[in-house]
Amino acid sequence: MKKNIAFSICLLVLNAACDTAPKVDLLEEGIPLKMATYRKEQVSDVVYTLSFDIPSEKQDPIPSRLKLDLEINDLSHPLYLDFNAAGSLLKSIGVNGEAQEINHQKEHIIVSENLKKGPNTIEIVFNAGELSLNRNEDFLYTLLVPDRASTLFPCFDQPNIKARYILDVTAPDGWKVLCGAPLLKSTKKGDKVHYSFDESDSMSTYLFSMVAGKFESVTENPGVFDMTLLYRETDSVKIEHSIPIIFDLHQRSIDFLKDYTRYEFPFQKLDYVAIPGFQYGGMEHVGAVQYRQSSIFLDESATERRRMASAKLIAHETSHMWFGDMVTMDWFNDVWMKEVFANFMADKIINPTFPDINHNLQFMISHYRGAYGEDRTRGTNPIRQQLDNLKHAGSLYGGIIYNKAPIMMRQLEATIGEKAFRDGVREYISTYAFNNATWNDLVEILDELTPKDLKQWSEVWVNQSGRPVLTEKINYEEGKITNFTISQHAEDGSDKLWPQSFEVTLVYPEATRIIPVTISGSSVEVKLAIGLPKPQAIIYNSNAFGYGVFPLDASDLTIIPQLKDEVARAYAYVNTYENALSGNISPLEAFDLYMEGVLNESNEFVHGMACGQASAIFWSFLDGEQRTKKQPLVEELLWKELLDDGHKPNIKKNLFGLWKGLAYSDNAKERLYQIWNKDLEIPDLKLNQDDYTDMAMSLALYGHEKAATILEEARAQLKNPDKVKRFEFLLPALSSDVTVRDAFFESLKEVQNREKESWVGTACGFIHHPLRQKTAIKHLPLALELLEEIQKTGDIFFPKRWLTSTVGQYQTNKAYEMVETYLSQHPDMEPSLKGKLLQASDDLYRFVNQE
Repeated sequence: MKKNIAFSICLLVLNAACDTAPKVDLLEEGIPLKMATYRKEQVSDVVYTLSFDIPSEKQDPIPSRLKLDLEINDLSHPLYLDFNAAGSLLKSIGVNGEAQEINHQKEHIIVSENLKKGPNTIEIVFNAGELSLNRNEDFLYTLLVPDRASTLFPCFDQPNIKARYILDVTAPDGWKVLCGAPLLKSTKKGDKVHYSFDESDSMSTYLFSMVAGKFESVTENPGVFDMTLLYRETDSVKIEHSIPIIFDLHQRSIDFLKDYTRYEFPFQKLDYVAIPGFQYGGMEHVGAVQYRQSSIFLDESATERRRMASAKLIAHETSHMWFGDMVTMDWFNDVWMKEVFANFMADKIINPTFPDINHNLQFMISHYRGAYGEDRTRGTNPIRQQLDNLKHAGSLYGGIIYNKAPIMMRQLEATIGEKAFRDGVREYISTYAFNNATWNDLVEILDELTPKDLKQWSEVWVNQSGRPVLTEKINYEEGKITNFTISQHAEDGSDKLWPQSFEVTLVYPEATRIIPVTISGSSVEVKLAIGLPKPQAIIYNSNAFGYGVFPLDASDLTIIPQLKDEVARAYAYVNTYENALSGNISPLEAFDLYMEGVLNESNEFVHGMACGQASAIFWSFLDGEQRTKKQPLVEELLWKELLDDGHKPNIKKNLFGLWKGLAYSDNAKERLYQIWNKDLEIPDLKLNQDDYTDMAMSLALYGHEKAATILEEARAQLKNPDKVKRFEFLLPALSSDVTVRDAFFESLKEVQNREKESWVGTACGFIHHPLRQKTAIKHLPLALELLEEIQKTGDIFFPKRWLTSTVGQYQTNKAYEMVETYLSQHPDMEPSLKGKLLQASDDLYRFVNQE
């Protein structure tokens, strides 16, 4: 009995101590991980009933209502609703039928009165926040990834609190409204229409979508259910050509994914909208996918590369219905998972759609340059990154997620086998359907299907950054190979080693010998090469399966354009670029190789890549004297090729794009003007209205004497009102008057002038073009100072694109010093944002340090 009494007293003392212990403060700006972790356990069964009354005038506020129904499981902390907008937008709050005083702090609404465990209802009257509402004169659309739902309406803006939505929208008469749930009814009310929608499927807040405006609409049933497309394109040729393809590609993607995952299409519907000037290629909103209109509306002048890119985009967004929308990452540090699966599946989906395409080649061209473009820089990052607050999640996106991760996933599939990988993915999908999962959850499933240690494999590929540099040691005796060793070391100087497989091709006068290589440690002996004759050249990673900087001898450059295997040839071009940037060969040697490829390559994809690499070397790594020497020679060579009847139309389009990008001499400007004015026609070169608009802008950039008249006529030729607005926005950036350009760039300090982010990126590209940098460099300090604000107010890709179109175009010591000064003055810069700056300025860094 005494023991029981003593025990009870101890419990009372312990409980009293717990009650007096200070609580962890969850309240911070953004969505900190500690708050998100608590809320995941605090609330469940969330339903948002939302009403928006959209006025006809863009400047008028949007009166809105929210009825939030939820279960509360814990009341040890208040209920924190995220609302990253002005507190003045909040009009009233009611909690379980009782009014509560509005308490808005640090981007959160604090609800602490009248709550109870179990079911609760919170009602909020407010004006919609507009940071991510993308309002235009006659249309608007939400874009809420990764943490922007809270800039529109109060919510739990974290991916692992999924919810259902019941939406009603009142919009001006003549507008259409699309969201993630089916339309129940529409009712005319004066000069407006009220739209009521059914309850949506369960989804994360970043996947909520609402589109309203003046759109054309078409509904078709390409398979088992109706799909609706909204669009604003006015080009009848593009409309007629594209719409059947768009519906067909969505259905093909669904069919493939149902078969691959053994899981039916998971949502009530799949509709989509094509938006002019959309910030991304596409966004995978549940039931209402958004696309950049120019990415999916093409005509017959589009190259095979553009058609494939459009098809892959549709496959990518459709893949998200399973990977990301149905099975969602638990926290945004695993945002890469939804992107890698969407890209990885998209590559598989489009293969049968384009049976004549070499898909290993397509995979390499799609991913390697983008991955290397970030992984080679001082600002690189692991595929899986740390994230302590969701407000920094936008900086996680980039080439590592979209391009290195698919390369990693392909190595993983090869490591465990295609069947085991597919079986693991099916188990992953069925296990976590309509729930959240982490990378470790997937690894645990796959680890059971292979004797390999996937956790160790994942540590270097997924959790660490950088790439290997591979080197060779080859000995010959009497013309035969007696030793062939390939070694690897981490480019960043660390002790990381990448387990991977690739092929090496030995090139002989009449034949080639392909040797498979698997390396897991610091070196491997290529035993299959021992005793073989000394080759003319050695092409590393000839199957484009490995990852890193591979050996390249300058004497091998002449062999590359002659390689018969197009994958080996294409990867050799990529490896040449990496070796040029690493200082192993000179930029001039690389440029001459690419020009040989431009003049002789017959494969459209390889040719397009060679054109892009030639342009990149020309503008970023040749100095002014070298460019002055090369430009007239290259321009004339390209012009002769353009007039050659022997090239296919898609090759002609590539050649024209490269020539136009270098056509700034007086002679070239006049030729370009004649093409634009339709006084000169190039055989088999198919041009559309967008091409003519681009030519007019190039002529203005190059300072053609008739630039003002050209731009005026180009503006008059545009019939689509959205394209007119874009053109008019860009005009100041194209002006021959420096003061006009200066005033335009200064105006970008105001957030409302940066709303059309794709337009801003294009305009900055004109202002800071290498031909104009003497007058523009004075703006670099402002471009850098705006960076942190741009991260807060812009969408996920805008900070990197802003930097790429400004500081990323320079190659002078003065620009380099400006970047270094900015970095030294901002020692506490958010790491992922600093990484974007280091990525974007990498060419500048390399150019200055190669001198």
